Amino acid sequence: MSLDFHFNSPVEVLDLPLLREHQVHVSVKRDDLIHPFISGNKWRKLKYVLTRAREEHKHTLVTFGGAWSNHLLATACAGARFGFKTYGFVRGEAVSNPILTMCRLYGMDLQFVDRTRYRDKKTIFDQNFLEQEAVYIDEGGFGQAATLGCEEIVHELPQHFDHIFVASGTGTTVSGVASAIINHNLSTKVHSVPVLKGGDFLKSDIRTLGVDPDMICFHTEYHFGGYAKYTAELLAFIKDFVQSTGIMIEPIYTGKSFYALMDLISKNYFATGDRILIIHTGGLTGFLGMYDKF
Repeated sequence: MSLDFHFNSPVEVLDLPLLREHQVHVSVKRDDLIHPFISGNKWRKLKYVLTRAREEHKHTLVTFGGAWSNHLLATACAGARFGFKTYGFVRGEAVSNPILTMCRLYGMDLQFVDRTRYRDKKTIFDQNFLEQEAVYIDEGGFGQAATLGCEEIVHELPQHFDHIFVASGTGTTVSGVASAIINHNLSTKVHSVPVLKGGDFLKSDIRTLGVDPDMICFHTEYHFGGYAKYTAELLAFIKDFVQSTGIMIEPIYTGKSFYALMDLISKNYFATGDRILIIHTGGLTGFLGMYDKF
């Protein structure tokens, strides 16, 4: 089955009173529109992994994630679409939720792993799949091949931007964006909004992907308590933004990055006339675990 996957990821201009007041131009790269379940940065991270697997005649994808992992679901869906068998190792005790149900529906074989054993994911893979024609995909899709896919975000842009903002979990997407900016010798400033507490740890992970983290501006104060944590202020911002723009964002990734951008604009962080792009990295199924908070 061909890996050709044509998608529409437009750039849309935002028109909000805050932006007019501070005289900045903000656009959104709508990667959330790539696919309902292989959306945002998920397809970009998987694209070259699947391409190499097909070239090497490997038919099994093995990956890892938490019980609400968008990456697990994207891998399961991509496997079903492109003819790969998929296995997912889930961190923690056995649970049931809509994400895992959809993973199983797409044919993914799920195994739950206690948190101590889960820390050594490569050993889990080696013990179960080393002798098979299987592909190891790290949690969140982290890796060099994923970075290559994320570089293509910059290749698709219709114009120059002074700043590019992206939410960061593993740091893969922002690494790809920064790499493309460096390779094309662009003056664009790349910004990361880590969604985990203590986001400075991303710098060492980004360095392993071959990108100098000093080329990225990290805004580590917008984690709202840590991964999948939130406050009433963040939820109120999401409600207002969604109702004002018609663009859906969620509390785990995109809600934090959009909040960070709007907060920095309100604090006159940018120069008059600056052109800013924020990448919508998808992950909207994260709402399934938090819908009752709204």
